[in-house]
Amino acid sequence: MTVALVSVGFVILLWWTATAAVFWLDRRTGASGWTILGATLVLFASLVGLGLTSKTVTPGGAFLAFACAIGVWGWNELLFLSGAVTGPNRGPADAGLKGWARFRAAAGSVMHHEVVLLASAAAVAALTVGGENHAGLCAFMTLWVMRLSAKLNIFVGVPNPGERFLPDRLRYLAGHFRTRPVGPFFAATMTAATLALAGVALFGAGEAPSDFEIASVALVSTLLALAVIEHVFLALPWDSGRLWGGLPANDNLRAGRSPASTKPAPRAAKA
Repeated sequence: MTVALVSVGFVILLWWTATAAVFWLDRRTGASGWTILGATLVLFASLVGLGLTSKTVTPGGAFLAFACAIGVWGWNELLFLSGAVTGPNRGPADAGLKGWARFRAAAGSVMHHEVVLLASAAAVAALTVGGENHAGLCAFMTLWVMRLSAKLNIFVGVPNPGERFLPDRLRYLAGHFRTRPVGPFFAATMTAATLALAGVALFGAGEAPSDFEIASVALVSTLLALAVIEHVFLALPWDSGRLWGGLPANDNLRAGRSPASTKPAPRAAKA
């Protein structure tokens, strides 16, 4: 029980601090070379850590592998938010596009980022799949699948697509968002994620699991639970940016409007 509780607390603390660090670095330094260089050093250290812990079946090994996976993911997130790796389509979205044409335009705005994520997943798998410690691989795949689910839900349409989190350099991406009530797609993804969470939790409830197994399952299931909660935020009018108080306010989000759809107020006529 102690190992499970420590694991839950560790994930929540790491999730909050890592997200806050990425936001802070992006808002303060943008796409500066020093920021990207520092993040790349963290990436290499994380990859080395994943390789070294791949055969370490202790709670400490699970914690370290999990933290290294977060390091790899953070590098990808910083590159994306800095605008260094997004996609070939960097122009404003065409509001008249529908169906497959709209999907192609949206996919083109993040395609390079998705390719880098795929390469990162392949690197994490190559370093860990031959060992017995899969906590890092499971963590990275959880983040990848749930982030893809969030992107698709934002594309289809949710009440709170979260354009508040976009820096100015990526504001054009909000044109691909849709603000509308949740529908069948959101219900299907939430059901699948909840069933997956239950499956992971039941997997950890086997007969006499070791401390390593308890730690691994608790780490991954807590991360998945946080991802499910983040999906819930997409359906609520509450501004989840308050969890990281340093984000600037976005009045368009409070008013339920997309920045791409807002227009400046007309100036008052001069006397």
